[in-house]
Amino acid sequence: MRSKWMLCTVVALTSAAYAKDPKAYQSGKLVQMDSVQCGTAEKDGKSKKTHELLCQEYVLESEHVAYRIRPRDEKHPVLLPISDRAQFRIEKDKILLRVEDADNKEHEYTVVSMTPRTDSNAADAAPARVNHLQ
Repeated sequence: MRSKWMLCTVVALTSAAYAKDPKAYQSGKLVQMDSVQCGTAEKDGKSKKTHELLCQEYVLESEHVAYRIRPRDEKHPVLLPISDRAQFRIEKDKILLRVEDADNKEHEYTVVSMTPRTDSNAADAAPARVNHLQ
């Protein structure tokens, strides 16, 4: 009986040691929100009327990358505050985002595009070289 208890304890400690830690959050800033066309809706009936469906698309800037993201839940999207700091982590094909000033819950977003950030301030801060021959 005692050997079974020891075996269970060793297995439990070993599995706990190899368990994956959740990925750490990255910090970013929501800088822009646009309404973009994401489909069309058609009303049934005698007259076939269609209208464009609009989706929210946000620009989330991290330290090195600017992400364009859309909410995965298109029926009940959460409106996020612009110019607020956000915490996010990337998991497989989605970004899990939470904004502390909003509801502090994680919401799933799809990445539409990613572009590397180029700061114009870094180029302005570089010292100008003066040509001594002039």
